[in-house]
Amino acid sequence: MEQFRVIEIKESIFKDNDEQAHLLRERLRNEKTFLLNLMSSPGSGKTTTVLQTIKALKDEMKIGVVEADIDSDVDAKSVANTGTKVIQLHTGGMCHLNADMAKQGLNALGTEELDFVILENIGNLICPAGFDTGASKNAMILSVPEGDDKPLKYPAMFSVVDVLLISKIDVLEHFDFDANAVISIAKKLNPNIEIFQISSKTGEGIEEWINWIRIEEKKWNNK
Repeated sequence: MEQFRVIEIKESIFKDNDEQAHLLRERLRNEKTFLLNLMSSPGSGKTTTVLQTIKALKDEMKIGVVEADIDSDVDAKSVANTGTKVIQLHTGGMCHLNADMAKQGLNALGTEELDFVILENIGNLICPAGFDTGASKNAMILSVPEGDDKPLKYPAMFSVVDVLLISKIDVLEHFDFDANAVISIAKKLNPNIEIFQISSKTGEGIEEWINWIRIEEKKWNNK
């Protein structure tokens, strides 16, 4: 009878990624660069939120952005128009970023002189939840038009993030969306999650989100 080895690829992949993520996080801590991994479904308002965040903080922090997409550079162009340092990553069909991809983007961006970097992950609520990118903190956006059932459908994503942004609240009256139900389920999945309800159109809730970034960036850099 033939003897053969069984290789647990999934375990090996995640273990290697976790090790790389740990090393990247330590490097960023030494550089005093706060890295935020921002995740969401396509069309949730992720890039618009990034632009609002840049607008609010550009006079306080040196900011950089790593834009990740399967293809195209539309979002990177939008960020570049603000004068912010930005790099576009193309994943070649992969539906998530891992620590090595994040590292490549950060190396190209140059993080030594930056206080705050936003890693705009691939639009997907499944794959990105399973991969540590080496970020200081993880955030996700759930927009009102997507529906209030997403915490039930994608519990892993809600379980791993530090922040949930419920976006596009200016259109709440037009959708059957129960924000309280979302908050309740998210808190059950992740008792430590911070939740902000925002509208990039009206500016509602943006200042609370910005203040959270200010606080976490100071904690990260021990200011």
